[in-house]
Amino acid sequence: MSEALLQIRGLTKRFDTPRGPVHAVEDVSFDIPRGSIMGLVGESGSGKTTLGRALLRLVEPTSGQVLFDGTDITTLGTAQMREMRRRMQIIFQDPVSSLNPRLKVGDLIAEGLKAFNIGTRQDRRDRVAALLEEVGLNADHMTRYPQAFSGGQRQRIGIARALALEPDFIVADESVSALDVSIQAQVLNLLLELREKRNLTMLFIAHDLSVVNYLCDQVAVLYLGRLMELGPVARIHSASAHPYTRALNSAIPKPDPRARRDRVPLEGDIPSPLAPPSGCVFRTRCAHARDICAEGIPEPQQPGTDHLTYCKRAEELHDL
Repeated sequence: MSEALLQIRGLTKRFDTPRGPVHAVEDVSFDIPRGSIMGLVGESGSGKTTLGRALLRLVEPTSGQVLFDGTDITTLGTAQMREMRRRMQIIFQDPVSSLNPRLKVGDLIAEGLKAFNIGTRQDRRDRVAALLEEVGLNADHMTRYPQAFSGGQRQRIGIARALALEPDFIVADESVSALDVSIQAQVLNLLLELREKRNLTMLFIAHDLSVVNYLCDQVAVLYLGRLMELGPVARIHSASAHPYTRALNSAIPKPDPRARRDRVPLEGDIPSPLAPPSGCVFRTRCAHARDICAEGIPEPQQPGTDHLTYCKRAEELHDL
């Protein structure tokens, strides 16, 4: 496996509220190898978006380290972080609200180039035209407004904007969840092409494991701000060790309606991050929880090569 471009160590983000701290992300650690795509999955309210934005310091981490190409960006000042942002970009979930309807497409994509005073006006225009072609649109689209395009086309515009500064790392935050299934596939294939062409490193945030299985090399499973499981996508798909991951896997639709479905139900709702359960935060919804699960945060167990699970009963549940 190639060296890590990103190393996340003990990353924690809590939001202060009148009712107490919201535990959005708690003590998360993993590496993202250079040129790979890491999937980050979990239900709504798991802390996925907060984690992704904390990696870019769009929200400030409460504690922990984010090492980008060896530099801990949590220690950088404003000017240093501004320069670092040229190498770290984001594709937002909603291709409608993330694009200013008052700006033409060419101006939207060129915003970063203007902010960093890159090139002449004609240089920027040429760069925007090339980016539009690269994401499957036409160069003359730069003179139109975002509302003239479909949802899938707007997401391609968002991707072009993220690519404008030639970043090394991109956070794709639920970037296909608002699209129809057929359009999703086109955008996923585009991301794969861009990864290969540009040697991009990505964090792909999603709630759908089937999408992650198609796109990603590794998967990190998040629940109530804590890691549940981490490993290669093939192993997480076929040999998941954590009950939460197994439940997510069981919800993936099967193409053959006659195929056997061993559905693992998830009872109840995700608890409030204002008052997460003691011990394993998943235990209040886990059919295999025992008294020991309430006693202390689970230490990582290693059921396979490059595969970690945070479950106190992982070994007992191996053959279930």
